[in-house]
Amino acid sequence: MDAAITSLVTNHGQISGFSSFSQENKSKSQLFPVMSLDLKEHPTDFTNQSLTAFSSSSVAPAKTSSLIGMSRGMRWWEKSANHNMLEINSANHLVDSLLNAGDRLVVLDFYSPSCGGCKSLYPKMCQLAESNPSVMFLKVNQEELRTMCHGLNVHVLPFFKFYRGAEGKLCSFSCTVATISKFKKALDKHGSERCSLGPAKGLDKKELAALASVGELKMNQHSLTMHHQANIFGYKTEEQYQKR
Repeated sequence: MDAAITSLVTNHGQISGFSSFSQENKSKSQLFPVMSLDLKEHPTDFTNQSLTAFSSSSVAPAKTSSLIGMSRGMRWWEKSANHNMLEINSANHLVDSLLNAGDRLVVLDFYSPSCGGCKSLYPKMCQLAESNPSVMFLKVNQEELRTMCHGLNVHVLPFFKFYRGAEGKLCSFSCTVATISKFKKALDKHGSERCSLGPAKGLDKKELAALASVGELKMNQHSLTMHHQANIFGYKTEEQYQKR
């Protein structure tokens, strides 16, 4: 019996018919090489020229890789339990959300799932949203709402726009983790308690006209004029009109 067992063992101490654990791991590593993503913490440029090259070469591969790596859980831009963080799904949704915000400060956060700077900054945004519950953070996915972002003149990411009540648009800028102090200063400056003497303006006339020109909003010049006149008496959103 000892001779039979001995005959089953190879010169390297392996039993015939079975591969060693190290050999199996080696073969698997050759078949399935480890994937790595180069995520850089700086703004992503989305000018007209770079957008063409970006959409044809970078967007699809980066998005596919990120989905593979995150298939077991929530994707990074979905990880938020804050009640004051809302994902925008259309231009009309954005217009209505701004007009319904009242006197609250509203921050538009433009991002892309494939933007390394956006991913690095996002945990900080969640912390700031949690520590500033009176501020509304509206997230805009550039890959999902590309045309709308063009209409709003957003060509670099991460990018932010601040709006508040009757004052309308306050400021806009890009920042990363390295320059987050710029964001905090704007938040402190425009986030103090105040009362607006009038309804919320939301997007300005130029922004509305730009969205209408690219087909994101069904508005002509007359509609734009009526929109701003309606703000004086209290604007009704599209959803409110549908309930009438």
